[in-house]
Amino acid sequence: MDSSSSSCPLDRELSSQIAALLASPSPQSIQDFHDELIRLRECHGLKLKYDKEVGKGVYANKEFKEGELILKDQMLVAAQHSSNKVDCLVCSKCFRFIGSIELQIGRKLYLHSCGLSSKRDCTYKAFSCASEEGCAEFSEDEENDIMENYNDLGSSSSNLKTHTLSEEILKSLINGDLSLPYTKNFGLPSVIRCPGGCEEEHYCSKLCADSDWESVHSLLCTGQSSVSSPAAMVKFLEHANGTNDIFILAAKVISFTILKYRKLKQLHFEDCKLHNKLGETDESRFSMLLEAWKPISMGFKKRWWDCIALPDDVDPCNEASFRAQIRDLAFTSLQLLKDAIFDNECAPLFSLEVYGHIIGMFELNNLDLVVASPVEDYFIYIDELPSPEKEAAEIHTRPFLDALGDEYSVCCQGTAFFPLQSCMNHSCAPSAKAFKRDEDRDGQAVILACRPISLGEEVTISYIDEDLPYEERQAQLADYGFRCRCPKCSEEEP
Repeated sequence: MDSSSSSCPLDRELSSQIAALLASPSPQSIQDFHDELIRLRECHGLKLKYDKEVGKGVYANKEFKEGELILKDQMLVAAQHSSNKVDCLVCSKCFRFIGSIELQIGRKLYLHSCGLSSKRDCTYKAFSCASEEGCAEFSEDEENDIMENYNDLGSSSSNLKTHTLSEEILKSLINGDLSLPYTKNFGLPSVIRCPGGCEEEHYCSKLCADSDWESVHSLLCTGQSSVSSPAAMVKFLEHANGTNDIFILAAKVISFTILKYRKLKQLHFEDCKLHNKLGETDESRFSMLLEAWKPISMGFKKRWWDCIALPDDVDPCNEASFRAQIRDLAFTSLQLLKDAIFDNECAPLFSLEVYGHIIGMFELNNLDLVVASPVEDYFIYIDELPSPEKEAAEIHTRPFLDALGDEYSVCCQGTAFFPLQSCMNHSCAPSAKAFKRDEDRDGQAVILACRPISLGEEVTISYIDEDLPYEERQAQLADYGFRCRCPKCSEEEP
């Protein structure tokens, strides 16, 4: 599809390199990559097989019982949805909830009271309230007044629906000056600041902060220690948050690839110096870029504007115009990203063709990133206390639960690319399912057997609600680019 309004010169200038990046990996390369990934992640019960006709598939290398853990797959790239950042404060690397129950509740209510939703500046303000300097400390008299108002708030259930929690109470909850009963049973990791000084990302540990900085975030950071252009990155993020946060995932892929390329280049330089070899050439640099790109090359891709499903409110006769608009939107996003982090040695990554295929990879392969909220667990715990303890606790917790309303149980939500789970094929009668257990508190994908699986049998999952009628299942699966012919569909086909 051509569009004169979004012409990218790099697509013409670097066409051969772009073609090499987007070429399908060889069957042996696919096999070797995933064999090594399975070995590193100690997934000894699984085996990947590649077939030219049907592509990749994951097979059982042992017998699995119903309910048994098959896989915990760490995300290659992931991002929390922009709108979800108001409701949930999580680690930007592993997506565990962080801070405290009080901080999670107070921060959410405070931000909603300020009218903040999915806009980017809400995350800055959210973190500033969670930091040591963010909220002013209260004098002893002010604290006594707050506690007095707080106790009055919980003393009469008849006032709960009309009583608004004051800003002072919410800030006191955020600062840790106000504690709720039994929250020590729900301890969360402390909030760790971004190494680059931005207030957009937060972490559960120094290990996660350093890992994210080295692998992705150092190029995307808007703080003073960023290695890119913070002001330009702010413009890119504002556009992504205002249009489609899938662009943030694409930016993370490009940043991941550039930073990995730079590490490979440094290793190559050190090796040349040690063994008195010739230095870099254009060929060797591109070879290193291909190696850095390899994890991304394994994901199935199509151009975003070609594979995105046509919305119900778009007339089929306007499909060409719709897809051209999507292409133009991607082009605008790409230009903003180039202004922020362009690297001439990695120029093919900034072509519209590559950018479109990266976004398309998430459109076709993405899996929901979901982490259950400890706030929900906390209120369930209070509700299940024995009668005397429950009544005493609810004097303090009920005002906050009522203020949260139905939103008290909102979980962390985002999108991720899981390299092994993405290799699992679909079946409307799957042998496995994605299911988080009580102990699964981070963003890793968890796959459990939903029935006994024999040695050598393919491990399949359902991409859709398999309980839908046949025609509805086929219609939804058409968005993935195939018609299902699993045993269940073969049996139900008219």
